[in-house]
Amino acid sequence: MTNEKINAFIAGIGICLPKTVLTNQDMAKMVGTSDEWIQAMTGIRERHIADPNEATSDLGTIAAEQAMIHAGINHSDVDLIIVGTMSPDFMAPSTACIIQERLGMKNTPAFDVSAACSSFIYALVIGSQFITAGLYRTILIIGADVTSRIVNFNWEDRGSSILMGDGAGAVVLQSALPGHGILSMCIGADGSGAKHLYIPAGGTRMAVTAENITANMHKVKMNGQKVFQFAMRMLPKVTEQALEMANISKEEVALIIPHQANLRIIEAAARRMDLPMDKFMLNLDRYGNTSSASIPIALDEALKEGRIKQGDVVVLTGFGTGLTWGAVVMRW
Repeated sequence: MTNEKINAFIAGIGICLPKTVLTNQDMAKMVGTSDEWIQAMTGIRERHIADPNEATSDLGTIAAEQAMIHAGINHSDVDLIIVGTMSPDFMAPSTACIIQERLGMKNTPAFDVSAACSSFIYALVIGSQFITAGLYRTILIIGADVTSRIVNFNWEDRGSSILMGDGAGAVVLQSALPGHGILSMCIGADGSGAKHLYIPAGGTRMAVTAENITANMHKVKMNGQKVFQFAMRMLPKVTEQALEMANISKEEVALIIPHQANLRIIEAAARRMDLPMDKFMLNLDRYGNTSSASIPIALDEALKEGRIKQGDVVVLTGFGTGLTWGAVVMRW
C-alpha cells in the first residue's frame, strides 16, 4: 500500500463555439469604435456570438459531449458535474442541473460555480479535491458563458461589449499517473473590487424593472482602468505563486494558458515574469473574452496544435470580477 497523493488529470477536453462570427467591422456599426482601435486596445479581431435560441447550457452540453468522447468514457462513468459560469440559463435551477438532464445523467450530482472569468479555474480546483480525496473517480468540469446577453451593445458603452464572446469548454478529470496531473493550485478573491465590474440588477439587491431595463442596469458595468490595473498585477503574481507552490521554476514551464481577456494584459504579464510571449497561448484575436470558457478553449487549441507534449509543465491562470483569481500547475 502507498500513501502517495492522488493527483487529478485532464483526461479529455471538448469545446463548443457558436457559428455566428462578429467582426470588429460589425462592431463598429453597433458601438462608437473601429477595427483599428479595438485591435490596438485589446488584440481582438472577431468573436463568436450565440444565436437567439442558444443558451449557456446548449453550448456547455455540446462541449461536455466532446470531452467525454475525447476521454473515451460513457455518461454512466461521470460521478459529478461542475459548471463555471457568470451567465447561467436561469437564476435557478443551476445550469449544471440543466446540462445533467440534457446528458441523461440521472441522479449525478451537479452544481454551478460563480467566480466570473475565474469560474473554470475555481471549478477545476474544487473538482480536483474530490478526486484527491478518493470520493469520485470521474468529474466533468465545464466553463460556459453567453456573455453577449449581458453586455450593452450600444453607442454609449464600448468598454465591455468589444471584449466579449460566447463559447464553452469542458474537461474530464480523472486520477493521474504518479508525478503527473495537477501539482499545485491557488485561488483568491478581493471583494473590495466588486464595484469595478458587476451587473447591478437581477439579484436581490436590485430587481429587474422596466425602469432598470431602460437604464441598462441588467447589463455589465465596468471600470475598465481599475480592472486592467488589477489584471496586470494579479496575472503574473498568481502564476508565480502557483509555480512556487509546485517547486517549479518559470524556465521549466512549457506553456502558460492565461484567461484570454486582453492582449495588453498578457503582454504585461510576460514582461513582469521576464518570459517570451511564445510561452503564452493566445487565441483571443479570434474568440475575444469568452469568460469561463476562455481557458479550456485555449487549452483545446494548444493540444490540437501540438504545443503540449507528455511530461510538459502547463500553467492555467486567470482572473475575473469579484475580484477573483486563480492558477493551476499541471504536468501533462
